[in-house]
Amino acid sequence: MAKHDRDLSLLFHALSDPTRRAILTRLAERPARVTDLAAPTGLRLPTVMRHLSVLEEAGLITTTKDGRIRTCALVPEALDPMRTWLEQQRAIWDARLDRFDAFVMRTMKEDKK
Repeated sequence: MAKHDRDLSLLFHALSDPTRRAILTRLAERPARVTDLAAPTGLRLPTVMRHLSVLEEAGLITTTKDGRIRTCALVPEALDPMRTWLEQQRAIWDARLDRFDAFVMRTMKEDKK
C-alpha cells in the first residue's frame, strides 16, 4: 500500500490548477498585493482569495496584512518535499529502466548465439 503524505498531497493539489501556478509564477518575481494578483486572472476577488487560501494551506505562500492591504509572498522552500519525492521516483524508474535495458541486451546476445 502506498504511503500517503498529507503535505505532499496539498502541494500537488495546489499546483494542479493553472491559475494557482500563474500566481506562483508572478510571486516568484516579488511579493504582490492580492488585487495585483487578481487583475490578470479576470476572476472575481473572492475566487482569487480561495486560490490564495489553497496556496497558503499548502505552505507555498505567506500573506501579511497592513491595514486593508493584503500582500502575498512566495515560500520557495515549501517545494522541497515535492522535489525530494520526484527525485526518489526518478531514481526508482531509472533503476528499472537500466535493469530492463540490461535484460534486453542479454536477450539479444542470447538470440545471436
